[in-house]
Amino acid sequence: MGEVHRGKGGPGRDACRTPRARGDRSRASANGAGLAAAFLMAIAGTHGAAAEGGDPGKGEKLYRSCKSCHEIGANARNGVGPHLDGLFGRAAGSLEGFKYSSAMKELGRNGLVWNEFTLDVYLEKPREFVPGTRMSFRGMRDRDDRLHVIAYLKALSVNAPAGPEAAPVLARAEMGAVAMQLDGDAAYGEYLSSECVTCHQMSGRADGIPSIVGWPKDSFIRALFEYKTNIRSHQVMQNMTVNLGNEEIAALAAYFGALDPQ
Repeated sequence: MGEVHRGKGGPGRDACRTPRARGDRSRASANGAGLAAAFLMAIAGTHGAAAEGGDPGKGEKLYRSCKSCHEIGANARNGVGPHLDGLFGRAAGSLEGFKYSSAMKELGRNGLVWNEFTLDVYLEKPREFVPGTRMSFRGMRDRDDRLHVIAYLKALSVNAPAGPEAAPVLARAEMGAVAMQLDGDAAYGEYLSSECVTCHQMSGRADGIPSIVGWPKDSFIRALFEYKTNIRSHQVMQNMTVNLGNEEIAALAAYFGALDPQ
């Protein structure tokens, strides 16, 4: 039996709707999303050329702020964000092996494909273009900067991503190497997570605070050790991680890594 919510005027409107009415509303919402994506694709086909003309050299410098999450070029791999090789012409939310938000996957199913135009719109205000996205980047206001980044992405994204057996080449020893070798206890991680979720959303949304849901194990552990050792400067995170040992960090990585974003 469904729960009935009563107010001054009697049963709530949602409780009084028939299953058919609720189904019609759900279908209308899905159809609306499909129409919106189709409209965007039509605009992209007409005005895509307007997003061309960037300088890849300038884009490479601007891309440095993206590198901590997105790999691109020969042997790129998924990390905190999906790798960007083969990006152009790819449906949104479709890269195998990466945990996208349901919002991104829905747009992909409704026809959103990455090209010069759609990337230009997305990079300007990611959370307005895809409400519910996991990407915490607030956006790039300057259109010339966006065009430079897009030109750089287009030049490098033709490379093949890393194969399943390829191992990343480390420039230095991993400070979290011991924790990375542990099989974290996800149940223990859930117990420890109560302080994490006072700020980070369990849904995986990045509304002002970065998402930590679905992160790869090594990336999660590396980030916590960088806060712990002040490589990343953030007083709250330093206070949270200073007393965490390898077992606790591995457990948190196992718990949050196993979650699927909504």
